[in-house]
Amino acid sequence: MAGILLTYILSGFYDFTFRTEPRLLPFLHPITADESVMLRNALFAAARPLLAQSVTLIPGDGIGAEITDSVKEIFDHVNAPIEWEQYDVSGMSSSGEALFKQAMESLKRNRVGLKGILFTPISPSGHISWNVAMRQQLDIYASVVLCKSLPGFPTRHSNVDFAIIRENTEGEYSGLEHQSYPGVVESLKVSTRAKAERISRFAFDFALKNNRKKVTCVHKANIMKLGDGLFLNTFRRVAEEYKSSGIEFNDMIVDNTSMQLVARPGQFDVMVMPNLYGAIVSNIGAALVGGPGIVPGCNVGREYALFEPGCRHVANDIMGTNRANPAAMILSATMMLRHLGLDSIANSIATATFDVINSGKVRTADMGGSATTSEFTSAVIQKL
Repeated sequence: MAGILLTYILSGFYDFTFRTEPRLLPFLHPITADESVMLRNALFAAARPLLAQSVTLIPGDGIGAEITDSVKEIFDHVNAPIEWEQYDVSGMSSSGEALFKQAMESLKRNRVGLKGILFTPISPSGHISWNVAMRQQLDIYASVVLCKSLPGFPTRHSNVDFAIIRENTEGEYSGLEHQSYPGVVESLKVSTRAKAERISRFAFDFALKNNRKKVTCVHKANIMKLGDGLFLNTFRRVAEEYKSSGIEFNDMIVDNTSMQLVARPGQFDVMVMPNLYGAIVSNIGAALVGGPGIVPGCNVGREYALFEPGCRHVANDIMGTNRANPAAMILSATMMLRHLGLDSIANSIATATFDVINSGKVRTADMGGSATTSEFTSAVIQKL
C-alpha cells in the first residue's frame, strides 16, 4: 500500500486538457474547450454514485474546518468521486474521546483519510495527542512532507526542492514518561532496529521512484550513541543495498542540519530522520518556501494512509476569520486523489492551485496579500 504513495506530486506542473475526437462523434458538431469541460463534468457526475470512494474526513481544530471546506467545495465542483465520512473531532477537551474512537473506526474501515490538525494540550492533566495516537494505532509510520519553491512566490532561497521522511511511531513521541522522584522526570526515547530499517527503506524507495539523487540521514548519534547510533547504523546498512541504484547517501547531525537548511537548502534532496527531528525540520522547511500554508504532507503505512498539511499548525489565532491559506490542505487532498488512482482530477486541481499562486493576484495574508480563504478557493475553482 505504501508504495502507491511514493509518487511525488510536486515534482512538476501538469497540463492536462480533456479532448474529444470529432471523428468518434460524427453526429455532433466539433466541441469547444468549454463544452468539453462541461461534458467531462457531466460524465463524472453521472458516474459518481457508482465510483465513489469513502474517505474519512477529520477537519481538526483551529482553521481546520475552513480549509477542509475549501477542499469539499473544489471536489464538488469537479465531481470528484469521493464520499466523505466526516467526524468533527476536537482536541480542545478530553470529552471528545468517544467521537475520536468513532473516527478511528472509520479510518480503519475506509483505509484513507484527510485531516486537519487536532489541538494537543500542554498540561500534564490533559489528554494524549490524538494526532500521535492515530499514527501509532494505524501504524502509519512514514510522514512525508514536501518542501518546494513555487513559481510566482519568491522567497529568500530559490529552487528549494526536498522531501522530509519522518519516522512517525516511536522515538521521543513514544509517550513513556514518569516521575521517578519528586522533581525528577524520566522520559523514554524508544528506538528499534526494525522501525529504523523500515523508514530507511521507505526513503530510498521514495528517492528511486521520484528520480531523486541523494538521501540524507539526520541524527544526533554523537550524543545519543545508542538510540540515534542504532538509527544511523541501520540507515548506513540499508544504504549499502541501494548503492547499485546510483543514489548518493550521507548523514548530518541535526543541529548542523538546521543551519545548513537556512544557509544552503539546495544541498538536500530526500531527508530521513527520527520523529522529533522531523517535527523541527519540517517547520524549517516550510519557512524556507513560504510558510505552513503551502506545504502538503501525508502519513502512510502498509494498510492506511492519512493526508494532512505537512506543517502541523492548528492556527487558533486566525480561526473563524476566513484568513487561512487553504493551499496546503488542497495539495494534500490532491495527493490523496493520486493515491486513490484519480490522477487526472488530482493534476487539474494541483495545476489550478499552482496557477493561482503563480499569478499573484489572489493571495492570503500569509503570502503578503489580503484575500480570504473563500476568495482563494473561488480563484482555484475558476482555473478549473
